[in-house]
Amino acid sequence: MSHTSSRAPGQGPLSKHDIAALIARDIPHGSYVNLGIGQPTLVADHLSPTAGVVLHTENGMLNMGPAAHGDEIDPDLTNAGKVPVTELPGAAYFHHADSFAMMRGGHLDICVLGAFQVSARGDLANWHTGAPDAIPAVGGAMDLAIGAKQVFVMMDLFARDGTPKLVSECSYPLTGLGCVNRVYTDLAVFDITEHGVSVRQTFGIEVHDLADRLGLPLLTGSPR
Repeated sequence: MSHTSSRAPGQGPLSKHDIAALIARDIPHGSYVNLGIGQPTLVADHLSPTAGVVLHTENGMLNMGPAAHGDEIDPDLTNAGKVPVTELPGAAYFHHADSFAMMRGGHLDICVLGAFQVSARGDLANWHTGAPDAIPAVGGAMDLAIGAKQVFVMMDLFARDGTPKLVSECSYPLTGLGCVNRVYTDLAVFDITEHGVSVRQTFGIEVHDLADRLGLPLLTGSPR
């Protein structure tokens, strides 16, 4: 089942499906892509059959399709987050070890991951908040963060308590150093560049207001 964006460009904040649609639009034709557990799996629902994108799952599948619904659901066919999915023509299945070899060997063009924090240098923290009662979510994110050619992050820009998740320095345990290329959020899309954080697009908020809320200098114009 596909979903359409419910926000016009320039409006906001965006819903999770709005963000997923933006990411799907920005994935180049012919890319091999891994979608991380959680919000990133929604991107599959917004890729058109003509997009030419091959989705890879950590648990051993290539050419995964959108989420399965109703009679489409096969309990033996799931993504890494155990969400029932469909398969596209030409889908292939393989051992978990082979899947990780693809991830670690630089064979993926893009991975889309969730995050607790991303730093202005592109450091990623997405497996543990450090809280004593939190359950660490150690999985394939570390392999994807260093193995994929580009790392996109999909997240809300602010936590439930209002604190920014795009920060100058990560305070949570790190998944990878300097690995994030782009951050898609409900209020803006950012590129992480050697010159700093560059704003590609905002949704319902001005750049100067965004910079004040984040406490970060933000660059505008064409990203380098």
